[in-house]
Amino acid sequence: MKTILSSETMNIPDGVSIKVNAKVIEVEGPRGKLVRDFKHLNLDFDLITDEEGKKKLKIDAWFGSRKTSAAIRTALSHVENLITGVTKGFRYKMRFVYAHFPINASITNDSKSIEIRNFLGEKKVRKVDLLDGVSIVRSEKVKDEVVLDGNDIELVSRSCALINRKCHVKKKDIRKFLDGIYVSEKGSVVTEE
Repeated sequence: MKTILSSETMNIPDGVSIKVNAKVIEVEGPRGKLVRDFKHLNLDFDLITDEEGKKKLKIDAWFGSRKTSAAIRTALSHVENLITGVTKGFRYKMRFVYAHFPINASITNDSKSIEIRNFLGEKKVRKVDLLDGVSIVRSEKVKDEVVLDGNDIELVSRSCALINRKCHVKKKDIRKFLDGIYVSEKGSVVTEE
């Protein structure tokens, strides 16, 4: 059954400006600017102002099915991630796991790529170029840990996935060989005291 109108709104925090232009949402904040395209969704995006003068983003779905109504919440979550990215940023921590051969990693190309050596004792050098807007550093406090920072949650998490994919064990029993580089912690760059 189709619902005539389903809509949801979200508050826009202070210090963040949002522009909506033909289903392309542009969010600007203290850490930079992010753009997201929602042209594949059959939704209407509007910037409205409530009685107290606060700006809100309103998303409508006209004559939508259950899937279209569910897409409203998904779009709101994506916009919330954009707002978090331009205000706090995203930080993922990855740990090196090894049983016998210690994994050596060197950060190259001005914190834009990582080279992984001695994985399972192999001579092969695995090189991973991170996606645009993502930087990587070694952790000072924790041994065998790297920290990835960025504003776009998709780019940061996909960069972690690229690093994780490069260190998959092949032609061995993966229940015994748990070596690799895994995400250990997810958070934001700007921590709240």
